Amino acid sequence: MANNHNNDTGSGNDSESSPLLTNHHVAAEAEDEKKSNVDGKSNGVKVPPVGKSEAPASAGYDWTANGLPLGHGSVMGEPMGRSLWDSSLFACLGRNDEFCSSDLEVCLLGGMAPCVLYGSNVERLASAPGTFANHCLPYSGLYLIGNAFFGWNCLAPWFSYPSRTAIRRKFNLEGSFEALNRSCGCCGSCVEDELQREQCESSCDFATHVFCHLCALCQEGRELRRRMPHPGFNAQPVLVMLPPGEQTMGRGA
Repeated sequence: MANNHNNDTGSGNDSESSPLLTNHHVAAEAEDEKKSNVDGKSNGVKVPPVGKSEAPASAGYDWTANGLPLGHGSVMGEPMGRSLWDSSLFACLGRNDEFCSSDLEVCLLGGMAPCVLYGSNVERLASAPGTFANHCLPYSGLYLIGNAFFGWNCLAPWFSYPSRTAIRRKFNLEGSFEALNRSCGCCGSCVEDELQREQCESSCDFATHVFCHLCALCQEGRELRRRMPHPGFNAQPVLVMLPPGEQTMGRGA
């Protein structure tokens, strides 16, 4: 009897340690899962598969060239409309509004000292100390070299045109290429492709600075003065506390 009991125990241990036992359990679980799926279909209920969770579909957003998501438009998925420049390229005297005196200053600086105007524009755009000198001095050197060796300012536009691209991207302004497509309807396929459109707009920014350099600087100066205050005007007021004066105690008569 003891031997029979030992044999039964040994056979039970062998069956527990056998690798075929796990396969048997897996097959049983798969069969139960099939039965549950069949029962769910017969009842009209969709049973999700075991061990699989459906990930929520993420909303597909696209991005504009200046980093703004297309979902920021008036309709989801519609790009936000471009803003127009406050004044045209050839409006040298500006507009008759509260900034008319500033527009006259920009016009005088553009005609007499374009290096100062360019440095002031970059200083307003960057709002960082030392920006004016770091851009005004190199521009002055290129301006003098171009006029001395070539007879006209042909080198400074290569240095200054990125500021126009930065202004256009910062305020989401309409570029020359997009304005041309809006007026005559040409190059529609290039405008639809964001990367190709941005490359064309950068080329137009460069061409504007080369062929209409002073007008481009003045237009950028007028735009920045209407949209951004000078960095020197952003200083926070400082409260100064003065100690009270000496007080003397007098004895009444």
